[in-house]
Amino acid sequence: MPVDHFARSLSVFTIGFVLLMTPAKVFGHCDGMDGPVVQAAQRALAKGDVNLVLIWVQANDEATIRQVFVKTMAVRKLNSEARELADLYFFETLVRIHRAGEGAPYTGLKPAGRDLGPAIPAADRAIEAGSVDHLVTLITSESANGIRERFQKVADAKTFKPEDVSAGRGYVKAYVDFLHYVEGLHRFVQASGHQHPADTDGAAKHAEP
Repeated sequence: MPVDHFARSLSVFTIGFVLLMTPAKVFGHCDGMDGPVVQAAQRALAKGDVNLVLIWVQANDEATIRQVFVKTMAVRKLNSEARELADLYFFETLVRIHRAGEGAPYTGLKPAGRDLGPAIPAADRAIEAGSVDHLVTLITSESANGIRERFQKVADAKTFKPEDVSAGRGYVKAYVDFLHYVEGLHRFVQASGHQHPADTDGAAKHAEP
């Protein structure tokens, strides 16, 4: 596999792997008030064009969104208070249906400005800038650091004395964690980025000693 292709595949995995391990942050991206779904909804309402949000839902949910959009546009004409409530209802409906289409639970809209970690904002900036170079550097660097840190823990714990069972268990814990991490990275890279992050759960089971 060419180095550049490997680096890009690795970056794709690591984003997915990090998202898998921290679902609150990952899934929170699309249900935030400053997330892409709500931003699309705001543009759609401002322009009166429902097509601007239909890409965020499955085809079989399109009719529902169209109906809610028409009702929202009608109610928001009444007064400023009605407009605010109607908009919020549309945001919630759109995000809830979007998340259901992804198989994710809906727990309400989240406030803007939350900490999403470095990967998600960097991924969004890459799309806006039309360049993935900074994102690749960020992710591959963190992946390499993750491997090195886990390897060092194994190396440090490996010299335990046979009679020191507690230290031996510490070594096994470090060893298993190291294998899980490396196997997860390798499996996702081999899948060429087409494997869903959730599928990497099997990698951890496979790596059990």
